[in-house]
Parts: sequence; C-alpha cells; structure tokens
Amino acid sequence: MRGVGTALTLAAVALLLRSTALSALAGRGVLIDVLAFAVTTWAMRRGETAGTLFGFTLGLLADLDAGHWIGRHALSLSLIGYAAGRVSQTLVKDRARSSIALLVAAVFVHQVWTLAFEVGAWSGWPYILQRALLATAVTAPLGTFVLGIVRRVVGKPLFSHAAVASGS
Repeated sequence: MRGVGTALTLAAVALLLRSTALSALAGRGVLIDVLAFAVTTWAMRRGETAGTLFGFTLGLLADLDAGHWIGRHALSLSLIGYAAGRVSQTLVKDRARSSIALLVAAVFVHQVWTLAFEVGAWSGWPYILQRALLATAVTAPLGTFVLGIVRRVVGKPLFSHAAVASGS
C-alpha cells in the first residue's frame, strides 16, 4: 500500500507542476516534460511492470486533464515506463550518465508522439523535431540535476544496482 500512496503523490505533483508552474514556461517556449521524467524515475526505481502501470495511469490522468483524445499520453508513457524499467535492469542507475541517457530517450519519444497528434501534417515535422529537441535539451539535464540533489539530500542511492537487484 505504501507504493500506491507514493505513486499517487508523485502523479499528483507531476500533474500539478505540468498544469501550473511549467505551463507558464511552456508559453515562453521552454518545455520541461515532467510526465516523462516522473515515469522514467518511477520505472528506474520499481521496474518495468510498475513503470508501465504508473505510465498508463499518469498518462490517462494527463489526457483527462488536457481535454484531448484519451490515450495519447497513456500509450506513450506506458511504453516509456516499460522500456525504462526494462533497460534500467542492466544499468548502474545511480550514475548521471545512465539517468541522462534514459531521460533523453524518454523525453524525445514522448514529445514526438504527443506533438505528432497536435501538428498532424508531414510539413510540420521540422517544428515537431525542433520542439522535441528543445524539450530533451532542457528536461534531461534538469532531471539528472534534480536526481543528483535528491540523492545528496537522502544520503543513500535512490536506485539499486542492477547486479544487486538481479541477485547475481
């Protein structure tokens, strides 16, 4: 039950950040993809099953919050949760390089998927790629920095090492 409460709190914080503080930055062209960050972090900590479930739930709530097609965020975030959880089993997850690599992939995929629905036409792909690259360039280093600060404050690793988690 403790994991459910933590997941709901993380989802509420991510959705509130997205619809309040970060929407003002998005209006100025600075995109911070807090949804992809939350799903990737949860999947790195809990694994692919929990990452998929959390991604789907957060994506469905984001779809309901935004008032567009249901499933647009849910599909991409559940796939990101599965992929990040699966790949993180083989990584040293407390390294900044591992975190930034997973965040780069997650943010880029999420942004391209969601922006493709908004633009729709093939002529809009330069715009989609520009926005996705900007979001990736901002979110991945910022997310890695936030994970580093949390790691320092907590005083212990946030994620278990892949060899320790697998028992080898």
